[in-house]
This record gives sequence, C-alpha cells and structure tokens, in this order.
Amino acid sequence: MQPLKFNEEFETVYDAAAGLAKAAGAHAILLLLDGPTDWQRLRQHAAGERVIVAADTPEQLAGASAAGLLTVVLDMHESPVYDKLSQALLEAVADEFVKPGARVISVYSGFEARALDSISVIDLGDHLGRLTVRDLQQLETRVPLDTLQTVVNLALEVGREGREGKPVGTLFVVGDTIKVRKMCRSAGFDPVKGYSRKERNLKSARVREAIKEIAQMDGAIVVAADGTVEAASQYLDAPATNITLSKGLGARHWAAASISRATNAVAVAVSESNGTVRIFQNGEIVLRIEPFRRPMKWREFEYEPPIE
Repeated sequence: MQPLKFNEEFETVYDAAAGLAKAAGAHAILLLLDGPTDWQRLRQHAAGERVIVAADTPEQLAGASAAGLLTVVLDMHESPVYDKLSQALLEAVADEFVKPGARVISVYSGFEARALDSISVIDLGDHLGRLTVRDLQQLETRVPLDTLQTVVNLALEVGREGREGKPVGTLFVVGDTIKVRKMCRSAGFDPVKGYSRKERNLKSARVREAIKEIAQMDGAIVVAADGTVEAASQYLDAPATNITLSKGLGARHWAAASISRATNAVAVAVSESNGTVRIFQNGEIVLRIEPFRRPMKWREFEYEPPIE
C-alpha cells in the first residue's frame, strides 16, 4: 500500500477546494483517497476547516483519526468513484459529521488513480431530501447498514448503467424476510432458486453482476438482512391502504411503499425512466438518490462524402 505524498500538487488541489468551500459556504471538505498520506501535515494545512477523509480500508486511514481528521471506511474496492462518493456522504451523515442539508466540497481521483484531479460541489439536500440523521440511524437498526449500503450501491449501478444500453427499473426488498415472503408470489420463474446461500450473497461481486441481469425481469428481488438474495421475480401482494405518493410514480413505487408499510423491510426502487433510486420505509420515501452520471457511450463516426 503506497502512501499518497502530501506534495505541492496535493497541496495545490486542496487549497483550491478550501477556497471553493469558503466561497460556496460549504460545511466540510471530503477527500476520497486511494491510500494514506501525511495526516499531521494535512491537518495543520487544513487549519480550521472540517475535513473528512474516506478510503476503502482501515489501513488506508491509519493515523487519520489520531491527527484529528474525520474518517469513513467504505470497503468498496471494485465500485466506481461516484458510487464511493455517494456512499461516503451517506456515511458522513450517519456518523453526524455533516447535516443532511449540508454543502460539501469533494476532492477525488476522477480520471487517474492516485491523483487528486477532480473537485465537486455537492448539496446533500438535493440527494437526501428530508432525511434526518435519526431516520438514517433507524434504518440501520432495522436492516444492517452494510447490507443496505450494498443494495443501494447495486441499485445505483442498475439505474446509472441499465443493461445493454437500455434503462432498467427494478425493486429490492431488504429485511423482515419471513413476513415479506408471505406477501410474495412468483412471477413464474425464480432465477435464484436452487443455489446455495453463498452463491446468492451480494457480498460477492460475481453475484452482484448476476443480479444486474435478473433486474431486467419483472418482479421484486427479496434480500435477507445478511445480504443473501432469498427470491427474485416476485410479485408483491401488500395492501396499499393509506399510501400517498407523488404524481408520476408508477406501480413499482407503489409496491415498494406498500411492502415497507406492511412489514419492517426497507424497499429500494430504481426508476426506469431516469435511474433515480428511492428508499422506502413505513410506506414513505425516506431517501432519494440521483445517479451522478450515465456511462459514456461511443457512437459510430458518421461521414458524409462531399457533393461533387
């Protein structure tokens, strides 16, 4: 694990972020790093600024807390940088490092690994809506936060990437599996049936990729609290009594609201139209996340010969 040098380039990028934070009235600066750095020097250089550092492993952040920096461990080695940023911000809110409506300046390696080359201004209110820290902590008590993180990250990938160039909408139902299964009926074919629990656990990158393919099929994907996919292609028969949703949300979101009201499960719905991910609890939307960007697609070069 090679440390990131706190050199002139690092200092220049950080100073640019700090200047932007001051001008934009940001509450914190988030550094998404690929390895450890000179934490003491960073803390001294940051002066009175609120600095959050995020990385994939505790080893990459060793010594950061002792230096007075706020830390977030992601454990998302294979995930795109934008998913890591989203999760780091979610964790920062959960740990009460920043408030749900805060503005954060994020610094990260957007183009080249181990090189801080990108700065973004992110308004958490646009992504977290009316979510409060207390709401987020309650989500953690009902469904383990690591499982919820995995499902939300997967949902974001489905919403952003689609499959084979086409947008895909899907629905995950996480937790309270016994009660949820009683309100399910198979759409006719369950693609995960017959596999061992290990072969159905979302902690495996291979399983997550397989679930992306299944996401194209009709019906919900039921996930246990430990991250095991219990069933797929499931129609939900939960009552929609006293459910109120915004105009424009279709059957998938009504099903998500209904199952989360009838059980202690958390539902994660991906909109087919724009890839937006919404988290439902107790029949209400408690979190809305917009995909940071769609994948870049190359188009064939079109050439029209000159008219002679």
